[in-house]
Amino acid sequence: MADQFQRHHHEDWHTPKGRAIREIIFGMNDGLVTTIGFLAGVTGSISQGRYILLAGMAEVVAGAVSMGIGAYLATKSQQEFFDSEIEQEKWEIEKMPEKEAEEIRDIYGKMGFTPSEQDMIVNRVTSDKELLLRFMKREELGIIDEHRDDPVQVALTMGGSFFVGCVPPILPYFFLSDPHSAIMVAILFSVVFLFLAGAAKTRLTKVKPLRSGLETMILGILASIVGYGLGWLAEKLI
Repeated sequence: MADQFQRHHHEDWHTPKGRAIREIIFGMNDGLVTTIGFLAGVTGSISQGRYILLAGMAEVVAGAVSMGIGAYLATKSQQEFFDSEIEQEKWEIEKMPEKEAEEIRDIYGKMGFTPSEQDMIVNRVTSDKELLLRFMKREELGIIDEHRDDPVQVALTMGGSFFVGCVPPILPYFFLSDPHSAIMVAILFSVVFLFLAGAAKTRLTKVKPLRSGLETMILGILASIVGYGLGWLAEKLI
């Protein structure tokens, strides 16, 4: 019973490691799908494996850098928006304390607290401006300081995950000289990697590994098919 309690109350999900699963899965899946689509496209038009490998490596580096920069800018923009909301809240606390008190009453009123209980909470929270700011950030703005992501860390996670996702499809080109054999092995590696990545994330998500692995694998295959199909269509039309 104690072991079961510990499994269901594992704290990983509440840590940055747990929350980073979004960036990790997105980055790896995007890296794998992008790379397998790119390699499948160039394999049909380039006959020499070393040129395909060079082109693939360039795509991997460019993609990882692009993903990292994009993640950095997106996270930094979000943090700047949060900061502007917090500054507005500080202004309201200084200039409109009555409005803040009414907002606290409204929040706890919706939660079923009686008017006397609301007054007690308002008196306690508004007695300290720092406490009031922390309260309003959490309850009104939905901003939790412990959950705010570091743009640099998110960028490194996203770019690194993209790079890891690129490894399975490009790896066969290091060892196989025949491009068509390499792309077949690359597809096989990618399918296996997608399943294993989906199953591995269940350590944090607590869902069934088989179901999660199959879901990740199938969605990744579908995305790869769409990407390859669009590339094939563009080549035929142009």
